[in-house]
Amino acid sequence: MAANGHGDGGVRNAAALEGVRAILFKPSEFLEDSMCTKIAGADFNDAGLGLAGVIGSLASTGFQASHLGDAIDVVNQMLDWRLSHEKPSEDCDEAELDPKHTESVKCKIFLGFTSNLVSSGIRDAIRFLVQHHMVDVIVTTAGGIEEDLIKCLAPTYRGDFSLPGTMLRSKGLNRIGNLLMPNDNYCKFEKWIMPILDQMQQEQSMKNVWTPSKVIARLGKEINDESSYL
Repeated sequence: MAANGHGDGGVRNAAALEGVRAILFKPSEFLEDSMCTKIAGADFNDAGLGLAGVIGSLASTGFQASHLGDAIDVVNQMLDWRLSHEKPSEDCDEAELDPKHTESVKCKIFLGFTSNLVSSGIRDAIRFLVQHHMVDVIVTTAGGIEEDLIKCLAPTYRGDFSLPGTMLRSKGLNRIGNLLMPNDNYCKFEKWIMPILDQMQQEQSMKNVWTPSKVIARLGKEINDESSYL
């Protein structure tokens, strides 16, 4: 009985070992070059590399760089798209078949972002895109509008992610990630915007009906600052 039990244990161990080997030494599936991207970074020894070459290498660099490279490809697809690239539908009208019309219709680009990006230097990239009509529609939060206006009145400073809130509060400072926003910035904003809101309320009682877009446009007109994306 003992001998048989020992023998059974040996069989089980051998089977387990064979299972491990099958996993560790499993033959690889063939990865076709046409289907998979080989990982390789930019060759900085190439004198003709240039910015376009560096950007073009991101997709094959790996890690987050590949995600950035994919995002760049999507943006380029949006910029290059024309209605003429699509097959006309069966029920389209005659105007939609005009080559000049279909070539003139571009992709409508929506840009969405949260307020913390406006607190950062990304705000300047957003302002550039809006200034040069590279986006058609902006989707953001009320904070995304507020932070833009505040930065026209006072700057945000670099801090550190690890700064303790208790210490910052004692100094009248607020932390947004690794950015610092003095309380005074919010006070300046309130002092600036309250008279405008009072005036807008008077206008509404007489003739105007304010919508979110109209309010934003009015605030942009009032701040009149080239650094603002409004």
